[in-house]
Amino acid sequence: MQISDLIPWGRDKEKRPTNENGSNPLMALQRDINNVFEDFWDRVENGWSGRGDVVGMFGPSTDVTETDNSLDVSVELPGMTEKDVDISVSHDAITIRGEKKAEHEEERKGVYMSERSYGSFFRTVPLPAGVDADKADATFKNGVLTISLPKTPEAQAKIKRIPIKAA
Repeated sequence: MQISDLIPWGRDKEKRPTNENGSNPLMALQRDINNVFEDFWDRVENGWSGRGDVVGMFGPSTDVTETDNSLDVSVELPGMTEKDVDISVSHDAITIRGEKKAEHEEERKGVYMSERSYGSFFRTVPLPAGVDADKADATFKNGVLTISLPKTPEAQAKIKRIPIKAA
């Protein structure tokens, strides 16, 4: 006896359930579950937020805004200080790395408790052409890292406003 003999639609192919596009919904569910686990392990192997195109599950929240004069990157890093963060700039990307270490020890009523947690991250943001990386400025306040990269005068001169007309 085979397992397909135990499933009512396993014996008769005409009775097998299908969805609107003709595929088996159980097989589609199995494929989706496999994809979720494969994606999870890919993220574990690549450091959660290690790839610039993937928003990591445990990576810091990052906002990138562009104005006429600069490109601004804000990264939320609660519980960290500027000493825990390293910023490097190349001609086409900025990389922010950090490591958070927390240790807590407590002894009361004859019970000793020690907790430690460590975590590291890095986030790479591609830079558009016309950003002057040599004049980058970074500030850290209230757990938020803000990096401002001014645009070159040539890039600022190329900005053209287009008037909008009412239809």
